[in-house]
Amino acid sequence: MRLERAEIVHVAIPLVTPFRTSFGTMTAKDTFLLHVVTDAAEGWSEFAADPEPRYCSEFAAGAEIVLRDFLLPRAAVLPRLTAAALAPALAPVKGHELAKAALETAVLDAELRAYGMSLATYLGAVRDRVPAGVSVGIRDSVPELLDDVERHLAEGYVRIKLKIEPGWDLEPVRAVRERFGDELPLQVDANTAYTLADAEHLRKLDAFGLLLVEEPLEENNLHAHALLQQRLTTPVCLDESLHNARDTASAIAMGACRVVNVKPARVGGYLEARRVHDVAHAHGVPVWCGGMLETGVGRAANLALAALPGCTLPGDTSASARYFAEDLTEPFVLRDGHLPVPSAPGIGVEPLPEALRRFTTGRSALYGG
Repeated sequence: MRLERAEIVHVAIPLVTPFRTSFGTMTAKDTFLLHVVTDAAEGWSEFAADPEPRYCSEFAAGAEIVLRDFLLPRAAVLPRLTAAALAPALAPVKGHELAKAALETAVLDAELRAYGMSLATYLGAVRDRVPAGVSVGIRDSVPELLDDVERHLAEGYVRIKLKIEPGWDLEPVRAVRERFGDELPLQVDANTAYTLADAEHLRKLDAFGLLLVEEPLEENNLHAHALLQQRLTTPVCLDESLHNARDTASAIAMGACRVVNVKPARVGGYLEARRVHDVAHAHGVPVWCGGMLETGVGRAANLALAALPGCTLPGDTSASARYFAEDLTEPFVLRDGHLPVPSAPGIGVEPLPEALRRFTTGRSALYGG
């Protein structure tokens, strides 16, 4: 397989409701799709980050430059283009995991379409549907939050994740527990909003029987997370701090986490995400697949990862309607608290031409004619 053409398609899709975290508030998914054409098949992927470098250091305009000037030229000269060959070819380019993930996923989609194999089969999925959790953003009031949680539970979601930050933590968690009971699978995500000085405050979360507290402290500080975990009964889950399987092994060995959230884009693609899963699974550490408010293009591939044997906790692979009135692909619909794992070749979906036309804000040819 050889690369013939590559383009990015900028899209902006309104969210059905604003989504607020400790980083800020999103009202639309504003990103790009990467479309590659090879001599064997075509492939699609979605860049997972945002227009601004707030959640992570990468952002859409920067990723476009990196893809055009550094990553695609290296992919184009490979005598046999495969997803497995990409990582060594791209290794001289330091960092830029999300841009690398976009390229690897698009190439992997094309490669698997050429073979007639689904991504789920390729990764080693063991389920044809996965339980779906939902992430609930920071709201203006506790009653508004309770209404959101009630609606999501009525829709069938089997796990609730609450975004928290200083000043919005104990009260909303207590209110959700009192309203919906101790049996509700409940977890919180701080998105690095606290410091180790807040350990005694965070320890008060132990009273609520949470599944986990996700990335409470600053990114990449495994030592501080290990010290915090010693003081908490609630399992610490790492997200932003885990960039590869090596980081995951180190975090587990240090006792910095008892749960792993794997986001394929954050670790450079689905091949490394599978390695992260394998390391955690081998150590008996539960894994779940996180989300980045993806459209159906990104969500389809995440569902394949979420079907791996070590993914024993519901992920953030919510239904399309959780975020969008209209998705770029055929919508993913929640059934009995689960979403289906795509079984068609590649990632299993393609953008719907009419939806893609409506939400496209621009196109850029990055390689070829």
